[in-house]
Amino acid sequence: MKKTHILSALILACAVFLSSCASTKVTRVDADSTIDLSGFWNDNDLRIVTETLINDCANSTRIKNYKTKSGEAPLVIIGPITNKSSEHIDTINLARRFQTAIINNGTMEFVADSEQRLALRAEKDNQAQYSTAESAKAIAQELGADFMLQGSVRTIVDTVDNKQVRTYYVDMEIIDIESNKILWQGENSDIKKFIKRPKSKF
Repeated sequence: MKKTHILSALILACAVFLSSCASTKVTRVDADSTIDLSGFWNDNDLRIVTETLINDCANSTRIKNYKTKSGEAPLVIIGPITNKSSEHIDTINLARRFQTAIINNGTMEFVADSEQRLALRAEKDNQAQYSTAESAKAIAQELGADFMLQGSVRTIVDTVDNKQVRTYYVDMEIIDIESNKILWQGENSDIKKFIKRPKSKF
């Protein structure tokens, strides 16, 4: 009987020990620190690319000339930013980061995108039914965008055995909606990674 109790206690102790060894450990790091676990696109790559392209766009002579000639900042809408790379990349995050920085530095102004406009129109329809005449917002008073921001992300991948080089190309354009003329175009290819993985033993 005693041996059974001792054996049970040992099994319980082992279970507790193994459980403590397998517990999740989280370490907080500085938001600007560079951590590359997989070799794929990450938040640091996003920061580098957007900072470069935003700076290029903000200092574009053609955008400055447009603002000087018209007396107003270009009015832009976010268009498609397509992921043509070999991996998953959140292009919505890329577009939003670009838009936020451009709005904040006053280079351009943005109108709501197609999804946001649907929500806003639904709200105006709701106000027309249920809000007072003085407070309800009028329909058909939206500002039409002059330009559309479009872009793409591509990768070139070179692989030999367990070694790989991944180069990222991010293209962004601001295009005149009426004439299809390109007001600004920028490309970033600063992200290039050499990845060496352990050789398979099998």
